[in-house]
Amino acid sequence: MKHIGENVVRTEAEALLALADRIAGPMARQFNCAVELLYACAGRVVVTGMGKSGIVARKIAATLNSTGTPSLFLHPVEALHGDLGMVVRGDVVLALSASGETEEILRLLATLKRLQVPLIAMTCDEIVARAPSPANAARAGQRPADAKPSTLAAAADVALDCSVNKEACTLGLAPTASTTTMLALGDALAMALAEKRGFKEEDFANLHPGGKLGKRLARVESLMHSGEAIPRVSPGTTMPDVIYEMSRKKLGVTAVVEGETLVGVISDGDLRRLLEHRGKDALDLTAAECMTRDPKTISASEFATAALARMEAKKITSLAVVDDDRKLLGIVHLHDLWGTEMV
Repeated sequence: MKHIGENVVRTEAEALLALADRIAGPMARQFNCAVELLYACAGRVVVTGMGKSGIVARKIAATLNSTGTPSLFLHPVEALHGDLGMVVRGDVVLALSASGETEEILRLLATLKRLQVPLIAMTCDEIVARAPSPANAARAGQRPADAKPSTLAAAADVALDCSVNKEACTLGLAPTASTTTMLALGDALAMALAEKRGFKEEDFANLHPGGKLGKRLARVESLMHSGEAIPRVSPGTTMPDVIYEMSRKKLGVTAVVEGETLVGVISDGDLRRLLEHRGKDALDLTAAECMTRDPKTISASEFATAALARMEAKKITSLAVVDDDRKLLGIVHLHDLWGTEMV
C-alpha cells in the first residue's frame, strides 16, 4: 500500500513539474495574458466547473477572494436555470473542464459571447492525454502537432493547458494528477495577480479577521489596554502610590507620564531590583527617580506578531503603545498575546 501512495504522489509531482515547465516556456504568453485579463477585470472573476473540476473551481475562487480579487463560484447547472444572471458585462469567466467538452459549460458559451465577457479556459483535453508522445514532449507537457483543441479551449480568449501524461489513479480514470495541476495553476494565477496588485500583509489581515490566522494578524490597538485600564503615574508620584497603581491595574507595570506624554516606565522587575539595592529607603523615592527613561514602545497600528517579536528580543513582558508624538495610547502585555495562539 505504501508503494501505491508513493507512486500517486510522485506521479502528481511529475505533472506539476511539467506544468511549471509549460508556464516558464511554451505557455508563458498565455499565462501572462490570463493574468492581464484578470487584473483588468472591472467586475468579478466568475469561476465555474463540473464535478471534480467544480470542486477545484470553488477553491480557486476562494483563493482569489482571499488575495484581493473579487470572485465567485458559478455552478454550471444552476447557471442554466437562472444563475447565469450573476454574470454581467465587466466580469471575467474562468472555466475548468478536464475534457474541454463538458456539456453544461459549453451551453454557457453563447451567453458569454453575447455579454462580451472574456473567457479563460483551463483544460487537459482527452486527445492530449491519450496521444503518444516522446518522453521529452511529455515532460514539457507539449501538445502533438496534429492535436485539435477542445471546444472550450477553442472558444476561449485564453486557453491554459493542464494536460498530464497520466493520471495517478492505477486505472487511469479518477481525476488525480489533472485536478492537482488545475489547482496549482489556479494558485499560480492568484499569486501572480496578488503580486501585480501589490497585495500586502496588511491587506491580507483585513480579509482574514477570524480564526487563528486572524488572531496572528491582529493589530496592537485591538489587544492593548487603553483608557482607564492603563496604569499611569506622574513623575512626582511616591513609590507607595506607584506600587498601588501597579497592583490595582494588574499588568505588572506602570507608565510614567507628563500630561499625556510618556516619559518612562516602571515594571515589577524594576521594583524588585530597587528593593534589593535600597531596601525600605526605596519607598521614599519618586517615580521619576526609579523609572526606565527610554522604555520600549510600539505603534498601535503594528501587528501583534511585531509586538511579540519585540518583547522576545528585549526579554520584557509589556510594551507602551504610543503615537508619533509619544502620546501614551495604551499598554500591551504578553498575556494579551496568549489568546492569539502565538505564545
